[in-house]
Amino acid sequence: MYKNFYLLLPVLLVLITGCAQNEAGAKESDYDETKKMVVDILKTDDGKKAIQEVMSDDAMKQQLVMDQTVVSDTIEKTLVSDKGTEFWKKNLQDPKFAESVATSLRDEHEKLIKDLMKDPEYRGMMIEVLQDPEMEKAVTKILKSKEYREHLQKVMTETFESPLYQAKVQALLLKAAGEIKEGGGKEGGGS
Repeated sequence: MYKNFYLLLPVLLVLITGCAQNEAGAKESDYDETKKMVVDILKTDDGKKAIQEVMSDDAMKQQLVMDQTVVSDTIEKTLVSDKGTEFWKKNLQDPKFAESVATSLRDEHEKLIKDLMKDPEYRGMMIEVLQDPEMEKAVTKILKSKEYREHLQKVMTETFESPLYQAKVQALLLKAAGEIKEGGGKEGGGS
């Protein structure tokens, strides 16, 4: 790493010299020439390699990582603020925007749920939650409620009235009737 640091040393010296000359009243053209020279050095393979090594240094990475407070402040200002809330309310009323947001989130959400269902720790937690007596009482209460029964009845009625469902039931009944006939014909022929 330090080997390539020496490649950056001339660049740094040029920058410092350029800044000093600029402060001393050097012409704008000197600054432009220095800038062009620095950019040219950085574009060389050695310059790129030196930058990569500096960027891969752990100390440099730690300095580049964003501070947690900066991230949370930015999120708060852009998403949670009154302007952010107004932005989301306004844009989510647009059907195309809402659909694209929902579609992009659906895939990620589905992937997350599938990954969680494969995780033994998560599954264990779900089983614990579902076996909790409080949860069992709540679910039983919901299932016995008048609203749920009405909803279930409505869903069943819609399902029974569906032409697709009726076609499936009819096909199953015809198949079962055919199997009974075949079974009865074999028994009747053998006796």
